[in-house]
Amino acid sequence: MKNIFFLVFIIAFGGCSLNNKKSDAYGNFETVETIISPEVSGKILFINAEEGSLLEAGKVIALIDTTDFQLKKEQLIAQKTATESRIANISSQIDVQNQQKNNLLIDKARIEKLLKDGAATQKQLDDINGAVSLVDKQIASVNSQNVSVTSEMAVITKQIQQVNESLKKCYIINPVKGTVLEKYSEPFELTAPAKALYKIADVSFLYLKVYVTGSQLPLIKLGQKVQVLVDGPDKSLVKHEGEITWIASSAEFTPKIIQTKEERVNLVYAVKIKVTNDGSLKIGMPGEVVF
Repeated sequence: MKNIFFLVFIIAFGGCSLNNKKSDAYGNFETVETIISPEVSGKILFINAEEGSLLEAGKVIALIDTTDFQLKKEQLIAQKTATESRIANISSQIDVQNQQKNNLLIDKARIEKLLKDGAATQKQLDDINGAVSLVDKQIASVNSQNVSVTSEMAVITKQIQQVNESLKKCYIINPVKGTVLEKYSEPFELTAPAKALYKIADVSFLYLKVYVTGSQLPLIKLGQKVQVLVDGPDKSLVKHEGEITWIASSAEFTPKIIQTKEERVNLVYAVKIKVTNDGSLKIGMPGEVVF
């Protein structure tokens, strides 16, 4: 009986030691999480982002009330129309004054000819030169008004473009394909820039973040295939294939929640291992890795 008990003890202890020896590092699964926020303020008219739902990239997920921006756009369009009519009126004035100047120049040429023949006086020539100079000043004045109104038109055009951009931003487009992890807002609530609407992540694969010691660094490299172990039913370990995608370039003090092979050495290096998720892996779940 003693021999049987001793044999069972050796098998149990040996199995436990083997299991500990198999795992080179420990950590938890994580993923790249994206928090979606609006860029404009307003009332949420609808939001189709339920927790656990899969969203495609490029799909309109929510809509912010566009009324204020639409009214602003209509106001600017009315201002633009009025400014265009002013520009047309100024152009007409310039045309009339140019015609007046042409007429005066014809009269001037005639007077200069008559003056040579002694049929006109110097005063008549001076008067016509004064009239031409006056028209030139009037044309310059109207041209300055035209430049001012044209600049005003350019400002209104830019304002309309800005409002159009704000209108586009009212439509919240999902940027990445993934699963909604958390939903923070509901329809008819007021929202604002940087106020989170929902959190999304692609959970088709997860990253097991583990910490290794300096002595383990020579054993690993980027792109290396490794074996990832997670807890399964009946205290068994389920195996997954993983790939090392990131190794920290500098060491850090061991996080309190992480145990390493050397039982919490002072400095460790963070390592991320990409693992395809068959649906059984969850964010925050603990895992082990064999290099």
